[in-house]
Amino acid sequence: MPQASHRPPEALTEADLDRLQALLDALPAPLEPLDVSMVDGYLCGVLLQPEPVPLAAWLPPVLDTEGRPTPARVNDDLLALLRRRHKELNVAIAGRQWFDPWIFELDETDDPSETVLPWVAGFAHALDAHPALMKLPEEPMLEPLAAIYLHLDPDDLEDADALLEEIESLEPPADLEEAVEGLVSAVLMLADVSRPLKPAARAGTRPAPHPAQRRRTPPPRR
Repeated sequence: MPQASHRPPEALTEADLDRLQALLDALPAPLEPLDVSMVDGYLCGVLLQPEPVPLAAWLPPVLDTEGRPTPARVNDDLLALLRRRHKELNVAIAGRQWFDPWIFELDETDDPSETVLPWVAGFAHALDAHPALMKLPEEPMLEPLAAIYLHLDPDDLEDADALLEEIESLEPPADLEEAVEGLVSAVLMLADVSRPLKPAARAGTRPAPHPAQRRRTPPPRR
């Protein structure tokens, strides 16, 4: 996507991620910050809002999940790293381009849903903190939301009968790669609803996203 500098934002390195996690961990008690994977899902949820969310609004839920007052001054490096990732994701989502979510394989599990759960929890945290997206028409958002929320415990989705029904129609991902593809394509599908492309942009060339999720094969009728 064209930028003022005509260059895409620089992706964070592994060292940057380690630095970001260390800075989050260093926040004073009783603050309970997100971890880096949750931050990534959270920022995607922020960037899918129909109107831009300013830094002053999206930063506090990163620094504390319980909404407690944040420090009067936040470490400059922490802010810079968060803003870099925010910009990188914004460029990808606005251009409907693939991005690599911050999802890290767990040594003790082969369950794709368990591995992506922190990212999904961060995304859900964003929609709780910034509810404008969920006020848009429900029908076009059901499929992509289901592709994300199928990784949650159904008991966590109260009063969401339509969403739970949609989740039941989806086939769980066979592996982590498929789970990640489902998350990214779901984000891009949601962007089509909340941040529709202008006609000139639609005429351009852009890669088609992966299907959000395979649907279950219906049982044969007797």
